[in-house]
Amino acid sequence: MTSTNAAPLWQPSQERIDGAQITRFQAWAAEHHGAPAEGGYPALHRWSVAELDTFWKAVADWFDIRFSSPYEEVLADRSMPGARWFPGATLNYAEHALRTAEDPARADEPAILHVDETHDPQPVSWSELRRQTGALAAQLRALGVRPGDRVSGYLPNIPQAVTALLATAAVGAVWTSCAPDFGARSVLDRFQQVEPVVLFTVDGYRYGGKTHDRTETVAELRRELPTLRAVIHIPLLGTTAPEGAIDWSDATSGDTEPVFEQVPFDHPLWVLYSSGTTGLPKAIVQSQGGILIEHFKQIGLHCDLGPGDRFFWYTSTGWMMWNFLVSGLLTGTTIVLYDGSPGYPDTGAQWRVAERTGATVFGTSAAYVMACRKADIHPARDFDLTAVKCVATTGSPLPPDGFRWLHEAAGDDVWIASVSGGTDVCSCFAGAVPTLPVHIGELQAACLGTDLQAWDPQGKPLIGEVGELVVTAPMPSMPIRFWNDPDGSRYHDSYFDTYPGVWRHGDWITITDHNSVIIHGRSDSTLNRQGVRMGSADIYEAVERLPEIKESLVIGLEEPDGGYWMPLFVHLAEGATLDDALRTRIVSTIRTQLSPRHVPDDIIEVPGVPHTLTGKRIEVPVKRLLQGTPLATAVNPGSVDNLDLLRFYEALALARKGA
Repeated sequence: MTSTNAAPLWQPSQERIDGAQITRFQAWAAEHHGAPAEGGYPALHRWSVAELDTFWKAVADWFDIRFSSPYEEVLADRSMPGARWFPGATLNYAEHALRTAEDPARADEPAILHVDETHDPQPVSWSELRRQTGALAAQLRALGVRPGDRVSGYLPNIPQAVTALLATAAVGAVWTSCAPDFGARSVLDRFQQVEPVVLFTVDGYRYGGKTHDRTETVAELRRELPTLRAVIHIPLLGTTAPEGAIDWSDATSGDTEPVFEQVPFDHPLWVLYSSGTTGLPKAIVQSQGGILIEHFKQIGLHCDLGPGDRFFWYTSTGWMMWNFLVSGLLTGTTIVLYDGSPGYPDTGAQWRVAERTGATVFGTSAAYVMACRKADIHPARDFDLTAVKCVATTGSPLPPDGFRWLHEAAGDDVWIASVSGGTDVCSCFAGAVPTLPVHIGELQAACLGTDLQAWDPQGKPLIGEVGELVVTAPMPSMPIRFWNDPDGSRYHDSYFDTYPGVWRHGDWITITDHNSVIIHGRSDSTLNRQGVRMGSADIYEAVERLPEIKESLVIGLEEPDGGYWMPLFVHLAEGATLDDALRTRIVSTIRTQLSPRHVPDDIIEVPGVPHTLTGKRIEVPVKRLLQGTPLATAVNPGSVDNLDLLRFYEALALARKGA
């Protein structure tokens, strides 16, 4: 799949281009920092990577980042890993996130709209969020929490989680969170690495119309986290605080003006975790300053969000998109927190939340879009989406059919932003640009300040061909380190082992001749037949158009005799049968829409496709199982949504070996 000369699916109007913050930024940066005044986004992007220091200084100035101590230079060391941003500067992330509360005209407006499965939005004002953050930060300090200490949350997507993050950042402590649908082992695999001193917990949560008690899991976490000094209990199900725990209402009852610890630019803000499918999750540490400036750029310029906007992304506290969503506060945007099932009481649930909250940017997963398409949902017909100016997707590549369906079903004036980045940078490498056209199946462009390229194995840049996604210059939100990686070897080996000094992300991409980006799937589970590399995402997109196929998984296996086995596993829709007719249609679809080389060697019905806890298909562990690796070493059991599904693939490997 490479560039085509097909007409764009969507073009921004001149009014939209003129009104975009990125347009105003370019004109201002041209006047004050030497950015190109002409040439639109392509010229601005070229300047942003060629003049990296000047670009990031311009971002800091444009968004009025408050440095309580001035920086000596923008970028003291360009090496990767090890780049040093804004040395000498001190600041505080939470101070910027709550800055809107200082404006008397906006203090009583909602900073947060919280929605549960009743779909009835509940506001939390800027002034109340600031008051609670001040009270909770004072409580944390009273508990002995100091800069650098870790504070953890076992919490759903509720306002208390946002307050806890902001209070932690205000103190200069380090936030980390997991969603309460994670089991105890999964949580401990993460939290035990960072040794938290405080744990915020709920007694349970509601999902899919059911109540899920978590008191036993919380008790186990308390037993297995010996570094805890305090537990703060949020009674989501109405229970009293367990013995020795502090009730949320007591922890936030004060009216203390927040005190924002001024910390170095590279002081840790939070720890995020990789999916951990093949071992302990990597504990990824990102900095207060790096996240602050990266998210200002991404949310303010690329998402075009500011005061008056409402930002809704369907996510959980166990996924980086939750952290990204919280950063909507930086630009004075109201953030929408939905705590509930994406499909309750029906598949249209997320659209209903967007309608009820007046969301202007609605973010979801590509999988949800395709599920809506299959369920014959009609968002623009059935919901009032007049406020929605952008529907953004991530988690996996949005197939071409997803673009077409959104354009037809959500409104032909809706800007469709398929974005791609990673937990590793808590941001996007490529995606939303409000001033560029949208082409079917393509991400609009690489993001500002991101020197994104596609490389061949020798490190040669490619245009119009599939290559490795690399970033050749540092980004401020790249990890400052991994936790418990004293010599940095695990961090180095994760990104810089293939191309020394260059970030290799592990995705196959094509950069087209008009600078858009096509994502083909993970390169570490690459399909490689007769030396031709193919992306699994292309096959999923073709196969899952068929109404009989609920989901699919394709694996390419190098065999000991030099052969290559490429099975396609299909999870069938209810009532469907994998008979000869369906097999023929699957093969014909792949052959016609992709190529004969993409046709699998076998089509095998499976009881389900396994996913990580954040909903991504698990390809590499399945490949390892099929290669004969025992289940216990092929996958970290705590990282998988349904371990029993993997036993099917393990049994298949044993059967093939026996045969």
